[in-house]
Amino acid sequence: MTTPPLDLLVLGGTSWLGGEIARQALDRGHRVTCLARGESGTPPAGVRWVRADRGDPTAYDEVRHAAWDGVMEVSWQPDQVRSALAALAGTARHWVYVSSASVYRDEDVPGADESAPLHAPHTGTGPVDATDYGPAKVACELATREALGDEHVLVARAGLIAGYGDRSDRLGYWPGRVARAGDGEPVLVPPTTAAMQVIDVVDLARWLVGACEQRTAAVANAVGEQATVADVLEAAGIAAGRTPRFVEADDEWLTAQGVEPWAGEESLPLWLPQPDYAGFMTRRNDAARAAGLQLRPLGDTVAAALAWERESGLDRPRRAGLTERRERELLAGLGVG
Repeated sequence: MTTPPLDLLVLGGTSWLGGEIARQALDRGHRVTCLARGESGTPPAGVRWVRADRGDPTAYDEVRHAAWDGVMEVSWQPDQVRSALAALAGTARHWVYVSSASVYRDEDVPGADESAPLHAPHTGTGPVDATDYGPAKVACELATREALGDEHVLVARAGLIAGYGDRSDRLGYWPGRVARAGDGEPVLVPPTTAAMQVIDVVDLARWLVGACEQRTAAVANAVGEQATVADVLEAAGIAAGRTPRFVEADDEWLTAQGVEPWAGEESLPLWLPQPDYAGFMTRRNDAARAAGLQLRPLGDTVAAALAWERESGLDRPRRAGLTERRERELLAGLGVG
């Protein structure tokens, strides 16, 4: 590493991205503390784990008096973010807030950068449900920037995070489905020219740790390079060593059949009807690249996702994707047996 060891606090660290941030920081020689309940798992070996419920007024008592070189926050609950800022902003030298591309109001404008209009911030107190995810993230961004000043904050507006360890089944559905298919077997897919944009969890975590080392101050879209559904399918075939027959269905037909887009039960993961979502997977990443973000090839991320799929079980129940029965029904509707 090129910087002296830092004292870093990860608010979380027991789930997917937080855990990878903690691992990356440890690998770079930093002293890492994770503050979390532990309901999503345990932090990596080698960190100091402060077990705390962030809804408890005493949650930050063990960490509030330290001079943190960097604090990393991923929550989308404004109350949690504000309570952390109240306890820690006065002694933190740098703050990384992992926001989301969901803060943007418009999803139909391709190639937008960080100047695109945002949702109005969520107002009020108390837990926020997923229907207000974007506005809640906007509120968290504003609170962070107001508490520390823009010169001490990196706001990383993450896109679709993928790779090893992803439990959402969104990207992972595709290499998993291809791995289950025999050569020449039909596999239902959305329009293959549709845009696709993912960022590997390892690349994102490494960049966030580096931002603390360099005290990077910016608002940046943390998204991958632009690709297509066809690129993902090709990478899945290479990773799995399979050559299925991809049967493409258009947006109108999939919508008419009641197929769910993006994620969830009986969905076609990552499918987004056009033109309503023409901007969702095409955001610019120039600012993040200028701030040091380095991206691995898409094929490496798909291969990592397949490794996780195999480890988790290719035939397991999924949070996203079509069941075999539903896929057969849809293929039959297209005249494919």
